Amino acid sequence: MFLQALATAVPPTQFSQSQCWDIVEKSPVRARLQKRSRLILHSILRGDHGIATRHFAAPDIEKIFDRSSDELNAIFRAEGPALAARALTAALAQANLKASDLDALLICTCTGYLCPGLTSYVSEQLGLRTDAILQDLVGLGCGAAIPTLRAASHVLAAQPGATVACIAVEICSAVFFLDDDPGVIISACLFSDGAAATLWRATPGPTGLRAFDFQTLHRPADRDKLRFEHRDGKLRNLLDRAVPQLAASAVTDLWAARGPRPVARVVAHPGGRDVLDALAPVVAPHSLDASARVLRDFGNMSSPSVLFALEETLRTATPTAADGDFWLVSFGAGFSAHSCRFGV
Repeated sequence: MFLQALATAVPPTQFSQSQCWDIVEKSPVRARLQKRSRLILHSILRGDHGIATRHFAAPDIEKIFDRSSDELNAIFRAEGPALAARALTAALAQANLKASDLDALLICTCTGYLCPGLTSYVSEQLGLRTDAILQDLVGLGCGAAIPTLRAASHVLAAQPGATVACIAVEICSAVFFLDDDPGVIISACLFSDGAAATLWRATPGPTGLRAFDFQTLHRPADRDKLRFEHRDGKLRNLLDRAVPQLAASAVTDLWAARGPRPVARVVAHPGGRDVLDALAPVVAPHSLDASARVLRDFGNMSSPSVLFALEETLRTATPTAADGDFWLVSFGAGFSAHSCRFGV
């Protein structure tokens, strides 16, 4: 399937990591944390851990750790569709298309649950046709963008004349949770909000670039190393210290199965500085600088992040038949990992 447009969006409110520390320091939640937990927070938020700034959609972010589960879900219901719609509106403008031109809309997320899903809200806001296919993919975690693209390729295989939109959107600020678990603390220091929208057809777009050769890997034995659980009605992220090594191991297997076509660039989900450090020797000599820049400027946005990294890579390079494809890879809850090629 061929890319017609790629656009990203983040909430307008931006915070430096130092500002995030100031918020925590003034928050009542600080008094509920052990001294060791406060030291971890200070070390990450005031040190150099690969993130400079993050964007949050949740209003009054200084109150986020004291929000009820109902309030957090209301934030997701308000902000998730709005951010997704911003990204899709920008993608439609790039492709000179209207929302009514879309035959299918696929949205992935893991930071909230709505029934009907985000696709219902976005299709209403932007005016999709009432016969457009709506498909929500929920629960795939940080790796969700690539399997969502794979699902879009199946729609296009069945309906070659269709125009399909895919959106990855996460309101991570609606699932912020803070207690004395080191993984929970690190999660609160890494994650942020963002959305990425792509448009696809079965025929070449302006660049002639396409996504193909999808691969996936899942290891349920490692499920509890990275997943959400429910605690007091809220989503609480479990993040084991072994996650960088789990990501490197899974990416190693996908990299080994990539086939003989040359690879010009590797575009990886920027899960965190330690994750990128663990991936670097796996894909060497390819650089992960674009992923590192996305992490620096936006933090870990979960599923949209790999598409932000693709957008960043496309600013300076384009896949060609002579130089090779881009190889996209994402990973997350499950433990799962996914890859595809992006090229001509």
